[in-house]
Amino acid sequence: MTISTGSAAERERTRPAAAGQTPEPGRGARRPPVKVWIQPVLISLVVVAAFIACYVGLQRDPQPHQVPIAVTGHSLPGELQQALGDVVEVHPAADAATARHALERHDVVAVLGAVAPGHLKLEIAGAAGGSTTSAVSGLVDAYARGAGTRVTIADVIPLAEHDARGLAGFYVGFGVSLAGFVLGSNVLALAGVMRLRHRSVLLVGTSAAIGIVGAIVVGPVLGAAPAPLVPLVLVLALLAAATAFTTKLLGTFLGPIGLPITTLVLLTVGNATSGAVIGADLLPSWARAVSALLPPGAAVRGIADLSYYHGSHLGGPVITLALWAIAAGILLSVRPRLMRRRAAA
Repeated sequence: MTISTGSAAERERTRPAAAGQTPEPGRGARRPPVKVWIQPVLISLVVVAAFIACYVGLQRDPQPHQVPIAVTGHSLPGELQQALGDVVEVHPAADAATARHALERHDVVAVLGAVAPGHLKLEIAGAAGGSTTSAVSGLVDAYARGAGTRVTIADVIPLAEHDARGLAGFYVGFGVSLAGFVLGSNVLALAGVMRLRHRSVLLVGTSAAIGIVGAIVVGPVLGAAPAPLVPLVLVLALLAAATAFTTKLLGTFLGPIGLPITTLVLLTVGNATSGAVIGADLLPSWARAVSALLPPGAAVRGIADLSYYHGSHLGGPVITLALWAIAAGILLSVRPRLMRRRAAA
């Protein structure tokens, strides 16, 4: 008997079909653990619930709480405080000039005084925001009706012509915060290809560029923030750096859950409580407590202060923003040493 080996092609054709089959991708692989399925679902639901609750919930029923008003006259300050209670915080002023100076420094949001018997004049700062000025006007009007007097209202610090609703600060703060978040997220992914000091330089340099672009667009280009350009660049650059470094810090220390936490704390709670949409004096107590301490709230105050109040209270927002950026940068810089010590131990 002669056995024919045949060609390679013939041998391939006669090979059993099962031997030539390639297993389907994923066949035989172990099913992902339940945690892998649940974690992204829960994170998504928490983010959407928190976003809606903050932005919609805070606007549902804003209530004034110790809104600062400068009041002139001998008896009017006490009468107003007694009539309105703790919804206002009356600042007695010696004269109209002193009261106006307090308004121009943003120590108060309105000035009330008598201009004639039975006639009050309320001077408001439209730059304080529509929700705040509307609340103050309503409160004083209610007091005047009860006292049998009439009120004349004058806006002595109006909003910029191209920011009729007073929302430019909110949108600028949100946009710069979002840019800082995107920057921090992208630099977080470069840990394997770029040294820490190079990543830090990238964060600082890009944050400065974000501040420059944001300030030029909202200021000279759109005319919605009549603030000096250089200080405005500083505030926005610090906001971008604070957000970017915090994003990288939480992503580095907490892993996959770090970015959602940054989204909740800075982009959601921080911007919702910034005081740009709902005045800080009308926020619930918990929101007032965190408003000026989070980067978006500090930046919104800084933008408004530069635009309308001659930078009289700029120090607080700048210090807050700088502390966030510097603290996050320091923690990131010491982490490699901590990891080496833990590995050695």
